[in-house]
Amino acid sequence: MGRSPFNLGRVRRNLCEHASLETCFVVILAMDDGNSSPLRVVICPWLAFGHLLPCLDIAERLASRGHRVSFVSTPRNIARLPPVRPAVAPLVDFVPLPLPRVDGLPEGAESTNDVPHDQFELLRKAFDGLAAPFSEFLRAACAEGAGKRPDWLIVDTFHHWAAASAVEYKVPCAMLLLGAATVIAAWARGVPEHAATAVRKERSAAEAPSFETERRKLMITQNASGMTVAERYFLTLTRSNLVAIRSCAEWEPESVAALTTLAGKPVVTLGLLPPSPEGGRGVSKEDAAVRWLDAQPAMSVVYVALGSEVPLRAEQVHELALGLELAGAPFLWALRKPSGVQDADILPPGFEERTCGRGLVVTGWVPQISVLAHGAVAAFLTHCGWNSTIEGLLFGHPLIMLPISSDQGPNARLMEGRKVGMQVPRNESDGSFTREDVAETVRAVAMEEDGRRAFTANAKKMQETVADSACHERCIDGFIQQLRSYKA
Repeated sequence: MGRSPFNLGRVRRNLCEHASLETCFVVILAMDDGNSSPLRVVICPWLAFGHLLPCLDIAERLASRGHRVSFVSTPRNIARLPPVRPAVAPLVDFVPLPLPRVDGLPEGAESTNDVPHDQFELLRKAFDGLAAPFSEFLRAACAEGAGKRPDWLIVDTFHHWAAASAVEYKVPCAMLLLGAATVIAAWARGVPEHAATAVRKERSAAEAPSFETERRKLMITQNASGMTVAERYFLTLTRSNLVAIRSCAEWEPESVAALTTLAGKPVVTLGLLPPSPEGGRGVSKEDAAVRWLDAQPAMSVVYVALGSEVPLRAEQVHELALGLELAGAPFLWALRKPSGVQDADILPPGFEERTCGRGLVVTGWVPQISVLAHGAVAAFLTHCGWNSTIEGLLFGHPLIMLPISSDQGPNARLMEGRKVGMQVPRNESDGSFTREDVAETVRAVAMEEDGRRAFTANAKKMQETVADSACHERCIDGFIQQLRSYKA
């Protein structure tokens, strides 16, 4: 009887299901890619943890296949990353490049978490100061000789100068876009008409409200750093050899099928990069938020988290708080403090006393994966950042959506079109919302039986794709194959 064709991906997945991670690592190193030598890859993410963490995930997935990765960022950002899993740590090297000082940027600020939204341009200006040290790092790496020269550089959206260094030293460059294929296609220039048609089919019929359109215009036209976001994007794209997106055909079939190229560059999927569903790395069972959830009834709590980058204004925080109070559902709120507001003024007077026992507000770090994995959580009130959207659906939670900036509005419309939740109604002109609208949306998604059942059922359907680790591992294998097959 003849032997069936050898399938490395299938063997790897079987190993990872039935053996320890360390065992998988050793065996995969021995057999990965047959007679091909391991790749040497440099990854350089944007200075935001919504980018740093997925890039670290990519680094670990590459290292788990025997490839060596250099992860380039600033010292403080590297220090704040979770530890690399021991089995792959020998193949992940961290390269710290000190962030230059810029007048007006807070001392020690190295990520978007550290600065108010209106100072992001200062962070971009400091970020551009990494161009020379990065070029020197890449020059030295290329000069090390055979076997040590980088095979690929993976850069984030704004890294025009890193992509320029790749061109200078003749290192192929992949541009990383960490958003939904549907949103990327809708925003990209020069997308073929058939792709645009597919995008329209996959997104909600609702168009962007005027307040969101105005914010997007401001985002792509402000250039206090010397260059607009749009210019950064297009320069990086022009200098790259291919584009990698955080999606898969199983998640966005029509958009992924249509989005085969961007500006003539091939597009390859990375999968959704879902985090481990076991509750994150190193989270203590004694965490206060987790302990509080332990005391709540199953499927009862609305988890509220609107990201770490752009906090709500103080008046919006008050309106959201009063809406949660009015809704009557138990809630756990991971609240980022608005800048320039005294602690005593963050929440409405008497709010914590009135909701004591029913709600918990945490202004420090919250282990989001552990919280979302908890059986007490019934729904997720989210800003619809792509990381949070994927994390919420990994556990099959319906979404109460309150987008704030960037791609969050399009993400929310995409998810609303798939009927996994509802957006909080907003004022068309300024984006404001009322406590009554918050309460009504919370009740419709998390409390009223018919709506809750329908939204949860649809979220569970989406969970099947997000939690399909074999699907996402196939995407990584396909990405590596694309890197190997590239010819200049």
